[in-house]
Amino acid sequence: MTTTVQEEDTVTAGSIRAPWRIGTRGSLLALTQAGTIRDALIAAGQPAELIVIKTPGDLSSDPVQKIGVGVFTSALRDELAAGGIDIAVHSYKDLPTAQDPRFTIAAIPPREDPRDALVARDGLVLGELPAGAKVGTSAPRRAAQLRALGLGLDIVPLRGNIDSRLRKVSEGELDAIVIARAGLSRIERTDAITESLEPVQMLPAPSQGALAVECRSDDPELIEILSDLDDASTRAAVVAERALLGELEAGCTAPIGAIAEVVESIDEDGRIFEELSLRACAAAIDGSDVLRASIVGAPADAAELGRTLARELLDLGARALLSVADEPEPEVGSPTQAVNTPAPDFTNSSPMENNR
Repeated sequence: MTTTVQEEDTVTAGSIRAPWRIGTRGSLLALTQAGTIRDALIAAGQPAELIVIKTPGDLSSDPVQKIGVGVFTSALRDELAAGGIDIAVHSYKDLPTAQDPRFTIAAIPPREDPRDALVARDGLVLGELPAGAKVGTSAPRRAAQLRALGLGLDIVPLRGNIDSRLRKVSEGELDAIVIARAGLSRIERTDAITESLEPVQMLPAPSQGALAVECRSDDPELIEILSDLDDASTRAAVVAERALLGELEAGCTAPIGAIAEVVESIDEDGRIFEELSLRACAAAIDGSDVLRASIVGAPADAAELGRTLARELLDLGARALLSVADEPEPEVGSPTQAVNTPAPDFTNSSPMENNR
């Protein structure tokens, strides 16, 4: 199902060209994200409009872990392949790690803040939450890292879109939630944040906060136009993080965190050059173990840096942790259940909004 949201025509050399059709999901967050691409194209003299497309993730109340990888992107890609739209805008972390040769990620715009954010009652920060406080999250990655902090928090599944999640805190159903800061920023709700969680506390999901602007690989004109929206530093960071995820053969819901940054360094002769710093972790879902590793190298080698760091995590035992994460959650009170950090059944959470 598709719906045209807005159309903008630009007159060029006495003619009106058809607007580029940008496919997006219909949530507030998705519309806001796609709207930034539409506005950037219009500012560059390229007419553009938004086309809303319903995806299985919008139509199902099942969790993303159950529906599967690509739940938020498959319908957009089907419409793109069929020629119903010219451009698809995705939250990059929703894309499957395997590349599809039919499509090209023509642009990765400057990334929003990739950190996770805490929204807590009474303005509390994470360290101030009392033992037993109910903290909601829909992501196994966040749940695992929260348990690993040893704060004795009660981690519970989180359902609904951004507004409904925020209400669970304001109405007292939960003491706090953990959510992607980028989502709150894009819909101008950063006022709700009580703490932005630093990577030392919680590593974000690979490519969190980044957008993928995708078009058909056989459309060189559009690829060239969209390339002006690309940010080289963001692309290098995302390539490294996604290469790590791919080498680990893990999907977007796995308890894996990663963050890459292009930073300036100074060599022995005092010359400034750029390096890519990549940090990553793989966690046991019950928080009993977190493996961490890091690497630094040239931005041009982003993909190889990601693969190398993934192999280091595998050497440290990441495969065993990820295998456990794929198994059913242990029952509360079982010997494998963390005593002070119960692991609830996250198969009851809903993917209604892409802010995992």
